[in-house]
Amino acid sequence: MDDEVVTKLYRVRKTVLQMLNDRGYLVLDEELSQTKDDFREKFGDDPKKDDLTMSKKKSDSGEQILVFFPDAKSDGSSSGKVGVKQIKEYVEVMKRGDIRRAIMVVTDNLTPFAKSCLGEIASKGYTIEVFQESELLVNISHHVLVPKHYVLSNEDKKALLERYTVKETQLPRMQVSDPIARYFGLTRGQVVRIVRPSETAGRYVTYRYVV
Repeated sequence: MDDEVVTKLYRVRKTVLQMLNDRGYLVLDEELSQTKDDFREKFGDDPKKDDLTMSKKKSDSGEQILVFFPDAKSDGSSSGKVGVKQIKEYVEVMKRGDIRRAIMVVTDNLTPFAKSCLGEIASKGYTIEVFQESELLVNISHHVLVPKHYVLSNEDKKALLERYTVKETQLPRMQVSDPIARYFGLTRGQVVRIVRPSETAGRYVTYRYVV
């Protein structure tokens, strides 16, 4: 396999591991510090995307998540886009493991029918987030211009609203489609604390309500 392709898969997988770690899932230190040579040693010079599939568990709740790296062409897709068949196969894997949440890292956009299928399975309690490989080549949360974001627990959110005697809807808003909101897997109703450096106060803290 072309070294450029190996490099791409390595970088994408590394960002996924960092993203899961930031979401509170248990990720091993050796996974986070894995080099491209380590990746090549583990997955070979011609890594198969199915081999990149991973499952992680949260340290506090035990909630699990699956990450799939579909290879649409190997599944018989002439367009290179992931279709309904592939998604239904992933849902069956989720059902067998009693796992309600997954991430799917795709090379290209989904077919219209596949997008519709995601909505149908969401109504049945199964969530599959979709990221394109191009979105994960660089970890957006590590960008120098992106401030630190911290997701508040329900308890911290309640304490914040009581302290400032405000309603959550009175806070500045963040769209659920925002790249950082997607990175952290935020859902509507959650609140994040944003910490920016300040020349006068050392740091400047704001809060945003996800809508």
